[in-house]
Amino acid sequence: MAGQFERRRQEGDDQDRLTCRDCGFIAYENPKVVVGSVVAVPGAGPGAGPDAVLLCRRAIEPRRGFWTLPAGYLEMHETVEEGARREAWEEARARIETEGVLAVYSIARLGQVQVMFRARLAEPGFEAGPESLEVRAFAWDDIPWDEIAFPTVHWALNAWREGAGFPSPAVLNPPEDLRGIRPLPGHVLAGDAG
Repeated sequence: MAGQFERRRQEGDDQDRLTCRDCGFIAYENPKVVVGSVVAVPGAGPGAGPDAVLLCRRAIEPRRGFWTLPAGYLEMHETVEEGARREAWEEARARIETEGVLAVYSIARLGQVQVMFRARLAEPGFEAGPESLEVRAFAWDDIPWDEIAFPTVHWALNAWREGAGFPSPAVLNPPEDLRGIRPLPGHVLAGDAG
C-alpha cells in the first residue's frame, strides 16, 4: 500500500503531503500528543503541603531504567485529562485527580506536543505498573536528577516547583532550550522569510 503514496504539494497548500496516486487521499502526518502529570504526594509535616512527587523508573525503551513522570501517548477518543489519568494508572497504579494544566511543550524534532498536568493522588497508594520497574514518591531534594529520562521531565518538575504546586498559568518551552521550536532542516515556518 505504501507504494501507492507519493509526496506532492496540493494546490493552495504550502507542504508536501503523502498522497495516494489513485484516489487523491491525503495521509496527513501530524504530531503525537503526550499527556502526563506531576503528581503531588502529601508531605509528612503538618501544614507542609505536598512536598514529594511521584516518579516511575521506566521498564521499556527508550531510556529504560531512568526516572520519568507518569506520561504517554494520548489515545483516540480520550480527553487530555482522561489520558493523563489513564497513564498514571498504567504506569504507577495511581488514581489521580488533575488540577489544571501545568505546561505545554512543543518537541517539534520528535513530532510531539506534551501536555503536562498538576495532579494529586485521588486515593492513597501506588505501585509499579507493567511499564515501570519501580514507582516512588521523592521529596524534592531526593529526586535523582542525573537519572531523569527526558528534558521535559526536568522542565515539568521545575515548573511545578516554581509554582509551589499550586495553580498558575501554564508554561511553554524554556527560552534557553529551543530544541522544540526550531524547524527541521528544509522546513520553513509560516511567516519566516524564505
